[in-house]
Amino acid sequence: MKAVLLAALCACATARRSEPVAGPMELSGLAAEGELLYERHCHACHPGGEGGLGPSLNDKPQPGFLIRTQVRMGFGAMPGFDAEHLAKHEVDAIVAWMQAARRHGQ
Repeated sequence: MKAVLLAALCACATARRSEPVAGPMELSGLAAEGELLYERHCHACHPGGEGGLGPSLNDKPQPGFLIRTQVRMGFGAMPGFDAEHLAKHEVDAIVAWMQAARRHGQ
């Protein structure tokens, strides 16, 4: 059931990518916290957003709600991270960082 739901949600994502923003990346407090949390919880499988043990995330322009769903539920070999492991604001911070990094082509 989870696989069907996630596959349906992935189909909703657009393949369009915007041009990266030039200049240094300035992070909001939430995105800066998200960068640290990403390093702690996601980097081992998705180093720098690229493929590693897990697939590349940089080429998947998923909306924030879909990223949150995948973090919570997991998919395939990816484990789900419940509220005991990542609080709601921590997942929001990771999403904010991923979206900021994607806008800057990182």
